[in-house]
Amino acid sequence: MRPRSPRAASRALAVSLCLAALSAGAASLTRQPYLQSVSRTSGLVAFRTDTSCPAQVRFGAGDLAQMANASSVPGTRHLVTLTGLAPATEYSYVVEACGAALTQARSFRTAPAPGTRSVHFTAMGDMGMGNADQIAVANGTLRVRPELVLTVGDNAYSSGTESEWHSRFFAPMAGLLSQVPIFPSAGNHDYQTAQAQPYIDNLYLPSNNRHRSERYYSFDWGHVHFAAIDSSCAIGAGPQAVCGLAEQKTWLQQDLAQSQAFWKVVYFHHAPYTSGSHGSQLAIRRELGPLFEAHGVDLVLAGHDHDYERSYPLRAGSVVPAGSGGAVVYLVVGNGGASLRPFSSSQPSWSAFRNDTAKGFLDVSVNEGVLLGRMLRPDGSAVDSFSITKPLPPLAPPLALTVAVEGERGPLPVGDPSPTDPGGTPPQEQLLPPAEEAPVDALAPGVGCASSNPAGLAFALAGLLVSGLLLRRRGRITCPASSRRASTPPGSGRRSGAPRAP
Repeated sequence: MRPRSPRAASRALAVSLCLAALSAGAASLTRQPYLQSVSRTSGLVAFRTDTSCPAQVRFGAGDLAQMANASSVPGTRHLVTLTGLAPATEYSYVVEACGAALTQARSFRTAPAPGTRSVHFTAMGDMGMGNADQIAVANGTLRVRPELVLTVGDNAYSSGTESEWHSRFFAPMAGLLSQVPIFPSAGNHDYQTAQAQPYIDNLYLPSNNRHRSERYYSFDWGHVHFAAIDSSCAIGAGPQAVCGLAEQKTWLQQDLAQSQAFWKVVYFHHAPYTSGSHGSQLAIRRELGPLFEAHGVDLVLAGHDHDYERSYPLRAGSVVPAGSGGAVVYLVVGNGGASLRPFSSSQPSWSAFRNDTAKGFLDVSVNEGVLLGRMLRPDGSAVDSFSITKPLPPLAPPLALTVAVEGERGPLPVGDPSPTDPGGTPPQEQLLPPAEEAPVDALAPGVGCASSNPAGLAFALAGLLVSGLLLRRRGRITCPASSRRASTPPGSGRRSGAPRAP
């Protein structure tokens, strides 16, 4: 074999060095992306890489991932904030690091706009085993495509360590977590390590309490208000000055009282009503139950017992007719993956349904004034179903536009063909049909809030009404108070400084 020339040897060495550099710079994900604190206009994407290098998320509405936001933290733990999102919109996103795409396109949906009266969510609990049952429950949840997922604790057995959070929460539920935002609450097993510090370190949750703590929080999704309580801390397991029972009770009372949502759901780990092996958490029932009833909470979700149970509507511990004021339905949904435990006592009078043989998740649809809940097995078959119905006020009609124009012959109704037309509106002012209103800059030149030529304004507005432009263009006519002639009737800081890495 003929020896290489010095030039060929140099060329080969350069190629080898380039390949080595490329190999060293290549990154792969050690934790798949997961969605956190998604709202109407923003959301967080967290992920981890095996190589420390710049990372970003490319995203866009529909299947167009055109915009890119960079990770706020360098290194291998990445957190990217997506901003400028539109409500109730599906977005695609791709994770990139070290100059290469690390995922295929994933998608998620933002929270709906205020006033939306259709919400679909699921809940699961006591699932963090990293076993086949947990994976099946997560995959079954993804198949029903909820808008958001709640958890009622014990997310990572058996001690909530950093490694258990990775292997028993993020890894088995990666497909679900990358496409549906999850809003967890902590359980007693999550508290086994450093008062649930790995829970705090791995999650990016709202913190709308005076301590800016993510252990308990609330948020709105459409016409439903959700409040997550840290029941482990409430019964003494955590920092009492931050999340003790008295502290959380005060916060919850204010939070529920201020909420204007038609539906209210509270969720946490220790069940106030259960006939399972752990028994009811009486301190939680005694201290928080009256708040639920006083402030119109409809559904309370818990876990801890590894089974499923649903109460009748309850008020002050007694069964009351459906639809009664202050009635609350309590559910235990601790059948998400851990071994089930049989009921050892007879079914109490307040218990409407219970099951200790089926693993699954709670699927809830809230449409207008009807809440439909189903406990589903991973294959989608129903274990139980129930509904709650309550009257809701009708939706406010679209804002109408009143336009009064003063002409030489007195007020001229815009759109009225003639002041003397027997079929027309009396010549004072005319209420236009409900429609989307036009911004001032959408009107014809010279047409605004005031005009030095009233007659010209009248004819211009009438022409726009005939053409349909004023009724179909989005926006609103706004005028300075001094010149108005057209009028219309009347989630979270984690902590100060840079966000912590995932």
